[in-house]
Amino acid sequence: MAAENDTIRTENQKVTKSRLTIGGYGEAVYTRTFYSDNMFRYSHPERYKNSDGYGRVDLPHVVINIGYDFGHGWTMGSEIEFEHGGNEVAIEIEAEETGEFEHEIERGGEVALEQFWLQKSFCNALNIRMGHIIVPVGQTNYAHLPTQFFTCYRPEGEFTIMPNTWHETGVSIWGKIGKWRYEAVVVPGLNSNMFNNANWVKNGAASPYEFKVASKLAGALRIDNYSIKGLHIGVSGYIGNSFNNDIVTNEADKYKNVKGTVLIGTAEFDYKAHGFIVRGNFDYGHLNDADVISTYNKNQNHQSFSPYPRSLVGEEAVAIGGEVAYDIFHGMRRTGERQLFVFGRYDYYDSYIPYEGAITMYDWTERHVVTAGLNYYPIKQVVIKAEFSERFLKAQYNNEPMVNIGVAYSGFFVR
Repeated sequence: MAAENDTIRTENQKVTKSRLTIGGYGEAVYTRTFYSDNMFRYSHPERYKNSDGYGRVDLPHVVINIGYDFGHGWTMGSEIEFEHGGNEVAIEIEAEETGEFEHEIERGGEVALEQFWLQKSFCNALNIRMGHIIVPVGQTNYAHLPTQFFTCYRPEGEFTIMPNTWHETGVSIWGKIGKWRYEAVVVPGLNSNMFNNANWVKNGAASPYEFKVASKLAGALRIDNYSIKGLHIGVSGYIGNSFNNDIVTNEADKYKNVKGTVLIGTAEFDYKAHGFIVRGNFDYGHLNDADVISTYNKNQNHQSFSPYPRSLVGEEAVAIGGEVAYDIFHGMRRTGERQLFVFGRYDYYDSYIPYEGAITMYDWTERHVVTAGLNYYPIKQVVIKAEFSERFLKAQYNNEPMVNIGVAYSGFFVR
């Protein structure tokens, strides 16, 4: 939780009943696709033109949040996240095969410590947070709770081209001054070995090791303004070198000046008034030395257990999104906290805009996505979602329509 972590008290804020806070959020989604998800659907689209698709159920995120106020301005925050149900892995004795031990994988998924930090609050304008923190770059990383967006899954553009939710171990300085909020962070840089054409630098925040390599450091800055009632405007940026930020490095002279600098800039807004909610975002990213990194990655170690994707990576990536919603219950009497939003959303994104002279093109990475649906809030903390969406790809590929139905919650249990 990024923006919502500001609710943890500073010394001059109102004292609450308990120093302990326990909360979280969770999502469950049913999806029915009407297209093939086969790995060859882009290289041989004609084979999958008439696919019936399939149905699936998913638990995108289930998160437990625990915080504590030690007093004297010192607080702690933590989040444990289970993605897609977590990992169900076990050692079992197989009674039918001579009693041998077997390693069983019963369900895929991920378990991650998304946040764990200590914070010293001097005043509203100055707070220092140290530990595992959110990198608040982009609209979704800043406000990623399922009650803060209308689609069943997080908005596709930002989710595709940059880490999401982006969490790193580092230091953050943040504060609120009048109608302004600022945050500056220093964290480990991304790892260019993990970049690819389908997700640009998204996977560069991951680490296949029991630690995160931090040979290169990076910085991010975010500024938000709330001067106009109902309107929030935010901008953010990131800069950091990514090449040779791994335990496996290459010190050859031809790579001496290769830095792989990642630059990301974002702008966003959301407006709430008269039953309407309107949101929009623009994200642009640039990768220096994309040509060298692409060649280097393609020639990496080809051992079967290598974590590297060995993929080309684009010099640029872009994500543009916007959504409009209206609460049908707005202005009605006796509805209590209930809300029923009808919404529409549009996303355009491209995770592979190639460097000049690139031979291999991946035209399927450029996508337009249109989504329409309903969000019903019986109470403020619970939402039921239903939507139809379709990805529109270039003419040689098949479009990708689907229906999603989900339920989600977000809130504090002890506060």
